[in-house]
Amino acid sequence: MKAFAALYAQLDATTSSNAKLQALQAYFSQAEPADAAWAVYFLAGGKPRQLVPTRLLRDLATRQANLPDWLFEESYQAVGDLAETIALLLPEAGTGNDQGLAWWMEHQLLPLRGLPPEQLAERLAPLWAQLDRPSLLVCLKLITGAFRVGVSKLLVTRALATLAGVDAKRVAQRMVGYTDLSHRPTAAGYLALIAEESTDEHAQRGGQPYPFFLAHPLQEPLERFEALLGPPEDWLVEWKWDGIRAQLIRRDGQSWLWSRGEELITERFPELQALAEGLPDGCVLDGEIVAWRDPPAGSAAAFGILPFALLQQRIGRKTLTRRVLEDAPAVLLAYDLLEYQGEDWRSRPQAERRTVLEQLVGEIAAPVLRLSPRLSGENWQALAKQREASRTLGVEGMMLKRQDSLYGVGRTRDLGLWWKWKIDPFFVDAVLIYAQRGHGRRASLYTDYTFAVWDDSAPGERVLVPFAKAYSGLTDEEIRQVDAIIRKTTVETFGPVRSVTPSMVFELGFEGIALSKRHKSGVAVRFPRILRWRTDKRVEEADTLATLQGLL
Repeated sequence: MKAFAALYAQLDATTSSNAKLQALQAYFSQAEPADAAWAVYFLAGGKPRQLVPTRLLRDLATRQANLPDWLFEESYQAVGDLAETIALLLPEAGTGNDQGLAWWMEHQLLPLRGLPPEQLAERLAPLWAQLDRPSLLVCLKLITGAFRVGVSKLLVTRALATLAGVDAKRVAQRMVGYTDLSHRPTAAGYLALIAEESTDEHAQRGGQPYPFFLAHPLQEPLERFEALLGPPEDWLVEWKWDGIRAQLIRRDGQSWLWSRGEELITERFPELQALAEGLPDGCVLDGEIVAWRDPPAGSAAAFGILPFALLQQRIGRKTLTRRVLEDAPAVLLAYDLLEYQGEDWRSRPQAERRTVLEQLVGEIAAPVLRLSPRLSGENWQALAKQREASRTLGVEGMMLKRQDSLYGVGRTRDLGLWWKWKIDPFFVDAVLIYAQRGHGRRASLYTDYTFAVWDDSAPGERVLVPFAKAYSGLTDEEIRQVDAIIRKTTVETFGPVRSVTPSMVFELGFEGIALSKRHKSGVAVRFPRILRWRTDKRVEEADTLATLQGLL
């Protein structure tokens, strides 16, 4: 644990990618395989569930530190992070336990989940006493499920690739699915990540998906498209669907469905699992899962995509009832063929993969498998005109894929190029009413905000109704200025959250909006972010709930 805690401190103390890469390489070159396996899991984004209830942690830490409740609460408000607060308040341990990360996870931490409160109280105090302060901080972050540090999965991949002398794309391939909740890191699994390449590696992949190829945002003015992209016929143009990116896999008589977030979601979509059983063996489709219901005969609707919120309900439910399945019927809109007849097709041109995909979808003829339609236009202006209908159709814009592009790994350009030509976001002016501290280096600043709009529906009364949370979009200097205002205008505190006197207006952008019974405002927005601080606007001039309802 000491070595991993030292690595965490190094990574958290710098913003230099080169310095982080060197720290990762140094750690992995010395770590035992079992410890390295868990380190890769956490650093690459693995998020195990919280092991101990927050309330119990706070109560036990307060007693251990011999503090009154109010002083612990004040300390928590000053620090802004529960794990860091407890690590600072508990008595300093001795030299610390020398056991590695794997031993701590498998023999000390994971066994805590599900224990009754009295047993947790008995175990945690002597457990904490074995750790020096840096190790205690990391241990508490793992217990609370709040471990995060400024390292990308790509950086971890590069570190392992350099260490092993293996192509980074090969390591990226091996790491797909590594952070799924069902995966338990092992020494053997880590050694497989850094093993030499073998000729039979592809045949031994089982249900592992391929790394997803990602698109770059296209934000150039339309008049530059011809010079930048060439003619439209060089590109495969499709709608950009508002759904869940996924790979449907059929190998060795078994089926798997993986999301782009590398979660195994086969059981959430039984109709797609049944579809996979009809695919030829050795086949992998890349596409978008959407909620879909065919429009009635004679309808003017082009196709039957339903709001993304319905799809979210399926993901969030523990049990898929008949009602849930009927309310949000799912289909896979296929747009790429990554493996066919057991062969990796990613090195074949986009046009060839698309031709065979069209034939395959036509042969299967399953209602839950649709082909993402091609779009065409004599020039970019004609396609731009079609793109104007995106919101009406329930899509996010267009995808542009070079006809000769190969299927790359992540957001790379060396094998080919995809662009996402998204429609402009919705935007409204909203009032900041709540704030919460950030994480890591921003733990001492209020950076996570809740925004509201005016509700004018009550006769003679105008109230602010919260509708969105956002934390990105401001510069460091703006964050410091907002933080100072929040501290001066705080009205009340609710744990780590402060309510403030409404005084600041911000322009928020978001990709989509839908009705929601779970939110007080009655609406839910997708991917909200701060576009700018409207210092030129008074609070009374912010937008209203009627404005949001009009966007629906």
